[in-house]
Amino acid sequence: MRAYIGGHQVVSGTDFIELALGTPVELWLGEPGESTEERAARLDAARDILGEDPGMVDRVARAAAEAIEEHAPDLFAVRRLPARGKARTGRRAVA
Repeated sequence: MRAYIGGHQVVSGTDFIELALGTPVELWLGEPGESTEERAARLDAARDILGEDPGMVDRVARAAAEAIEEHAPDLFAVRRLPARGKARTGRRAVA
């Protein structure tokens, strides 16, 4: 079975992300060994894209959550942790 987004065939997870976002993944994640100037230019470009399309962040988060839920549902499973020993009284923990 083949998957297509906008007429482009998806052959890997990276292809899916790039076609769904409309931008290369490296724009958001960076590349190993990039210089300070390259990083600054990349972040400027990312800010410009988000400025033009502020709803992109929500769409990306939703798509990521849906993909995780479909392919790794246990990551979203919430379970009560078993109690360890008897509960202590009279003591407070500070975070």
